[in-house]
Amino acid sequence: MIVFIDEAGDPGFKLEKGSSHFFVMSLVIFDDFLEAEKASLAIKELRRKLKVNDRYEFKFNKTNNKFRHKFFRAILRFKFRTRVIVIDKTLIHSQSLRLNKEKFYNYAIMQLLKQSGSSIKNAKLKFDKRGERSLRKVFTDLKFVDSRQNTLVQLADMVAGAIYFRFSGKGNNYVSLLSMAGKVEDIWQFK
Repeated sequence: MIVFIDEAGDPGFKLEKGSSHFFVMSLVIFDDFLEAEKASLAIKELRRKLKVNDRYEFKFNKTNNKFRHKFFRAILRFKFRTRVIVIDKTLIHSQSLRLNKEKFYNYAIMQLLKQSGSSIKNAKLKFDKRGERSLRKVFTDLKFVDSRQNTLVQLADMVAGAIYFRFSGKGNNYVSLLSMAGKVEDIWQFK
């Protein structure tokens, strides 16, 4: 089992100064390494079909709607599932979490992993390097990868972005695609 983790939104709490209202963390879970490799290859092939650079990074908030749609269509045939936590940051009252972005980020990951307990067993976790420093304090055996080079962390970003898009009231079409294909195991609205 291999799990890729990424987020959408930011862990800051200066909502009146532009921090995101929601923080979304997604797990993309492959039970089979070969299936993960096939999905990764399909994403690389999609880059070529779209005639973008081989180093093009699929990031939901920087990818146009046409590319988003083609991305999700390209990966739906592979066997993976997603689990997501959506945190409305206005519901977080702990001053410790509100004042320390790293602590909040770690808290979100721990809540998602705890909620996913029976779904994840003997898994290798792969995170985007951005969270590396804070997570090394919590976990000792993790793999941090550069999302620009890892297409499956990009998949986790695209899933998190699609969920964030939905909860921000901008549309549900990408989440609907994932749901209809049976890829969404859980979207947990943290309260």
